[in-house]
Parts: sequence; C-alpha cells; structure tokens
Amino acid sequence: MSRKIAILGSTGSIGTNALRVIESLGDEYEVIALTAHGNTKMLAEQVRRFEPKFVGLTNPQKAHSLRERLSGWKGGLFIGPESLVEIAGLEEIDTVITAVVGAAGLGAVLRAAKKGKTIAVANKEPLVIAGQLLTETAKASGATILPIDSEHSAVFQAMQTGRLEEVSRIILTASGGPFRNATADQMENATVEQALAHPTWEMGRKVTVDSATMVNKALEVIEARWLFDVCTDKIDVLVHPESVVHSMVEFVDGSVVAVLGKPDMCVPIQYALTYPRRAKGIGERLDLAELGKLTFEKPNRKVFRALDLGFAVAAKGGSAPVVFNAANEVAVQEFLAGRIRFGMIVRAIEHCLDKHDVRPGISLEEVPGLDAWARNQACDYLKKRIEQVAH
Repeated sequence: MSRKIAILGSTGSIGTNALRVIESLGDEYEVIALTAHGNTKMLAEQVRRFEPKFVGLTNPQKAHSLRERLSGWKGGLFIGPESLVEIAGLEEIDTVITAVVGAAGLGAVLRAAKKGKTIAVANKEPLVIAGQLLTETAKASGATILPIDSEHSAVFQAMQTGRLEEVSRIILTASGGPFRNATADQMENATVEQALAHPTWEMGRKVTVDSATMVNKALEVIEARWLFDVCTDKIDVLVHPESVVHSMVEFVDGSVVAVLGKPDMCVPIQYALTYPRRAKGIGERLDLAELGKLTFEKPNRKVFRALDLGFAVAAKGGSAPVVFNAANEVAVQEFLAGRIRFGMIVRAIEHCLDKHDVRPGISLEEVPGLDAWARNQACDYLKKRIEQVAH
C-alpha cells in the first residue's frame, strides 16, 4: 500500500527536493496534494508531472493565473489561506510534508495532528510557536511528528539507539555562519551582502540572515525542547564549521552518537518519508578521507546574544516563542530592506521579550493576537531607532 503524501509549500527548496526524493523512491509513494503561495508557473509544472488529486494556492490574487495554467486538469482546487488547513485534513492523505514559511502553516499542521497523520516538519514555526500544543495534540491522536531539518533529523536518528530516559545531552551543531570569527563591533554594521554570504548552506534570504545572527540555532533549541521532550539544561550548541556532523546525542553511559553527511536536504527528507526503514537514496555521499578533519568550538555568546535568548524562551515556553519569532521576522525584513543595522535585529527581539508578560499554555486562537502584538512592538521600536539615526 502506497504512502499518500501532501506537500505544503511544494515550490520552495524543501518542496522541490521532496518531489525529487519521492520520484526516486518509486511507486510506494504517491503525491496526492501540492500547495504553493504564488509561483503558479512552477506549481502547474509540478501538477503536470506528478498528477496530484488536489492543489492548493494560498494567494487568491494568483487564482486566475493558476486556473489558466491548469486548463484541462480534473482535480480539486483549493484557493486562499485556508486551503492549507483543508488539504491537511483530507482523508485521502496520510503524510503531510510542511515547508510553508512563517506561521501560515500552523493551522494546517495542527489539523493534520488532530487527524492522527504523519507530519514531516521542515519549517521551524510549528514547533517554535506552538510546540507544546502540537506535541500534546499529536500524542492524544496518535499522530507522528518527524523532523526534516538536518539538525533535528540527526538528533532523531541518533535517539533511535537509546531511550529518552537514557539521554544525557542533545548537542545541536551550528555552522557559525558568515560571522563565526567576527567581533560584536564588526557584526553591528554588517551589510546585507555580508550577512547573506553563508559559507556552507544555500538557503533563502531570511533563513540565511537567521544563521548569521544564530537566531536559527536559538529557534532550533526551542524546537528541540518540545520535539524531544527534554528540558533546556539537556540541550547544548557547538559550532562546527564543516557542517558534516549534523547533530549529536550523548547518553548516560558517556557514548556520543553523531549523524554525519554532506549538507544535502534530500537525506533528512527521505528518512522522514521512509522511517522507520531506510532506502537507497539520491543524497551525495560523504568522503571523510577527503575531508581530512572535523572541528568544533563553543559559540561566543557575548557576540551571538540570540542564543541565550533562545534558551531563555525555550525554558519559559507559553507565549514567549511566539513573540521571539514574530519580532525576529519583522527585524530581518527591515534589515534586508536596508532600513536598519544588522545589530538591531537582536536588540528588537530583546525589546519585545522585555515588554511581554509570558502566558503559559497558549491556544491556537491566541497565536494571531500575540504575533500581531510582537510585530507592532518590533515595528515601533525599530521606527524610533531609525528616526534617531536620521536625526
């Protein structure tokens, strides 16, 4: 019996790689639904190639364009932001790959969790914004949450060698980004071009900036706290510039299990699809002899202040991660637009967290209001800083 798969965000890098992996795996895996936001040209090409039964488009303004491109296609078409939730809840689908940027896919992930589906999570927001709610929902329904991002996939794989109560420490690895050896002063006025010059990974602009501030690693700490049900004092971060060791798990007996591989997202995508078994894959093979060495170092937390913020937010839980995530998204957008200095990104996050009274155990209905509050706070703070610089 084949796996029935929906890909939320099929035109992005995760979605396109997921389709490559599915194509390589053969008839056991069937694409039932694809969704995109606005890239109707690529979405239509994917529909012609993979012949899904359902298609979703979250941007209604692009609906006419998509209908023209899908002329003659007989499947079900869902239009608008709610299309993600509608598709995630379809009975025909047993596995949902979610790769939707931002908080837009959160409702869909929760719908899939309530339905007891297998959820392969690529984007950070579901587990960052609503990690407690999502994991509790999945536990109640019997849904399975599998990580696709390389670090958490590595932790998940390593944890298969022991039991949760035997885990002493989870060690997330970080590339260090373009500013690994920079001083705080050098980072303060870093340019957009410098922040986007990642030494290892090719990612979208927002994620690349998050790597440069190490906000991405802070978000991964929050994710790991909920995904693996561990407290923050059992999570650590090491800088590993080669990006070959994707993460490690230390067990109570002193053994450390690491997952190594080339920086290739096809590997964690495939593991999430084939779990608990493995299959021959299309990922690039690692040659350790050619690599020669692996290096590790502690991150400079005085320079990368976002990391300590992430640990504090992970420990608090509740509404704190929503505020952290929203403030960062606003600040990164302003930085990429050239309106603020690089150093102001983390200061905007700090400001919003300082102004926020944390609410424990939030519901999905509370998320939009909290998100909007944090965005307004970040905008007001940054606007004042911009005006001060101008005068």
